[in-house]
Amino acid sequence: MSERATPFYCPFCGDEDLRPVEEDRGWLCGACRRVFTVNFLGIRLPEGAK
Repeated sequence: MSERATPFYCPFCGDEDLRPVEEDRGWLCGACRRVFTVNFLGIRLPEGAK
């Protein structure tokens, strides 16, 4: 399993041309040239769920 969360599209322009950026574990969008990261915060269960 990879330590990097993999996005399927750019959250800014919606393009799918994404490349990993090693410096900050981010992603570079080839269309809009923005660099961003994806963070997984966790799973929240509904109240009262076991």
